Amino acid sequence: MDFKLHTTFDTLEPLAPAWNALVEKSVTNAPFLRYEYLSTWWSTRGGGEWQDANLAVITATQHGLLVGIAPLFLAINRDHEPALMLLGSIEISDYLDVIVPTDQHEAFMAELLDWLGSNYPFTWRALDWYNLPENSPSLGALKKDAERYGWAYTQEVYQPSPFIPLPGDFETYLAGIDKKQRHEIRRKMRRAEESGRGVRWYLIDKEDDLDAAMESFLSLMAHDSEKAAFLTEVMRSQMKASVHAAFRAGYLQLAFLDVDGEKACAYLNFDYDNKIWVYNSGLDRRFMDLSVGWVLLGYLLEWANNHQRAEFDFLRGDEDYKYKFGGQKRHVMRVKVTR
Repeated sequence: MDFKLHTTFDTLEPLAPAWNALVEKSVTNAPFLRYEYLSTWWSTRGGGEWQDANLAVITATQHGLLVGIAPLFLAINRDHEPALMLLGSIEISDYLDVIVPTDQHEAFMAELLDWLGSNYPFTWRALDWYNLPENSPSLGALKKDAERYGWAYTQEVYQPSPFIPLPGDFETYLAGIDKKQRHEIRRKMRRAEESGRGVRWYLIDKEDDLDAAMESFLSLMAHDSEKAAFLTEVMRSQMKASVHAAFRAGYLQLAFLDVDGEKACAYLNFDYDNKIWVYNSGLDRRFMDLSVGWVLLGYLLEWANNHQRAEFDFLRGDEDYKYKFGGQKRHVMRVKVTR
């Protein structure tokens, strides 16, 4: 494989179609690895998460074709070391990995570490990779190749990432969860529908409506004090840019629930690879009497089943409601290789 270091997205932009095509057949196919997402992430350094960082994307080609991408950047990590980290790290990108098909993964990883160990032009102390799916072959490959070099390898569970496998029928889905929770979901959805308060839910389907919709969404997020603190100006710009990028790429799902003509709740999801990825949400607590969060989530699960989506991924976090709706355990990992 021929490796090349990219320190600016200017040299990567011509590769965007090939990049996304490679993501779709990679060991980890997630919206957080697509070109439009990661280039947007880099433009704000993750909404300001990284003040000082240098782009270090490494591409691999064979016979002129793109066969692998290590989407990396160099920064001082949380352990105060110069580290090569995965683009998207850490807080706002739920699944990260190298971008390479399964049949070329082992060779790509071995040659990548050889290249990093002998050719990389800047000083680095560690590979510090967060949010690797627990079933990623990169875990075993990094361990094997670290041992080959005599480098230290550590692995830990970073966060839970619950998900719901979907049967393709809403009633079948409900029948498969706890009986008490099944009755609660049905009761709350029925109560909202019969409240006489003009409850309706809908998806934003026009980009012309997206800016106003995002202002409403961010206002709903800010009803939560922790989310309000999270929504700095640079983070707001990050989220708006990511949403536009996802819309143009065809996988944005921005849903609202209105009550009495006012926006009461919203979910920002990705509808990608036949799965729903639940990215963030917000609600107006004035409408808590109607359990608007549960009701909109119920509608979204009904939609996902009716549209034959295979999975409803809650992404990172172990909030209780995820398990009440039938979430199953899954985790993302942190792996660190130290020279």
